[in-house]
Amino acid sequence: MVTCTALIVAAGRGSRFGGPLPKQYALLGDRPVLRHTLEAYRSTSEITGLRVVIARGDESHYRNAVSGLELPLPVSGGVSRQQSVLYGLEALVGESPQLVAIHDAARPFVRPADIAACIAAVATSEADGAVLGTRLADTIKRTDAAGAVSETVPRSNLWRAQTPQVFRYVALLKAHRDASALGTAEATALTDDAAVAERFGLKVMMVEGSEDNRKITTADDLARGIAMESRTAFGFDVHGFAPGNKVMLGGIAIAHTHMLSGHSDADVALHALTDAVLGTIGAGDIGKHFPPSDKQWRGVSSDRFLRHAVDLLVARGGRIVHLDLTLVCEAPRIGPHRDAMVDSIARIAGIDPSRVSVKATTTEGLGFTGRREGIAAQAVATVETPRR
Repeated sequence: MVTCTALIVAAGRGSRFGGPLPKQYALLGDRPVLRHTLEAYRSTSEITGLRVVIARGDESHYRNAVSGLELPLPVSGGVSRQQSVLYGLEALVGESPQLVAIHDAARPFVRPADIAACIAAVATSEADGAVLGTRLADTIKRTDAAGAVSETVPRSNLWRAQTPQVFRYVALLKAHRDASALGTAEATALTDDAAVAERFGLKVMMVEGSEDNRKITTADDLARGIAMESRTAFGFDVHGFAPGNKVMLGGIAIAHTHMLSGHSDADVALHALTDAVLGTIGAGDIGKHFPPSDKQWRGVSSDRFLRHAVDLLVARGGRIVHLDLTLVCEAPRIGPHRDAMVDSIARIAGIDPSRVSVKATTTEGLGFTGRREGIAAQAVATVETPRR
């Protein structure tokens, strides 16, 4: 297997960003920008090592951002990005990976598949490096000093360069060392690692990526920059009848000849919804969070369960788009209580009632619900969560 260490450059100050923290430590949803970036690389199986270059004085911000990730000690950066990358490359001399992937910490939306594509472009070719980027779609104009258009630039072979930029480690280290040794303003102010590689004759290929892999530069970029994805999950629950005079459905009490028997107040509707919401974030099921064997949950209101699932979703920067519930029973009749159930579920989930649908059906006398032995509930939750 080819070894590839990711070198995440997080030493910049981001003067255009403003705010109390450098942009790499600002919160994007529920986590710092740097954390999003690191988790993308940790999710890429082709990455065999991970190091971060930070600015001196940012140690406490860095520790907060990477808490629990068990990363190697960070590398202290320099006065420029180019110098920071060189320091990071020098720190890898002992392990000497075959490839190194340089990535800006302020590009938190990079996709693992695109990282892997850049690595493959170098590992399976004779190229010295590969740069992720997107083809220019806009017409490009060159102007004179006064701002008048002097030329329309053909865009057929023009790209916007992004990161990661993946290189053969030894070749890139030599190129950076050579650039540093020149000491000229031109050689030490190159705008990215591909420019360093090009300066010293290395062959660099372009790999097509995604427009989503944008860089956070200003506070507005951060506010607009939470890349969301839609997720949908299904929940199902069943409870049988027991002696009683009411059933709890969707958080409201409905008079009936029986009650539902089971976990907590046996609200089959809220239990199905809870499982659906938990499913959207891969958080297991209701039994994992509220075990039926635990006596503290006996008889409690099931709104606590749904609220817990929603809180977990919100803590991850997500939101509910829609909750859809179908109750399967012969009795009680659901229609007269539908609006009250919608309002109750919306209140528990903290969403507008227009985002809740409650339906009911029967099994035409078939099965345990047809024999009036209990009630089944099916639920579908649609949510948006930050892309990871």
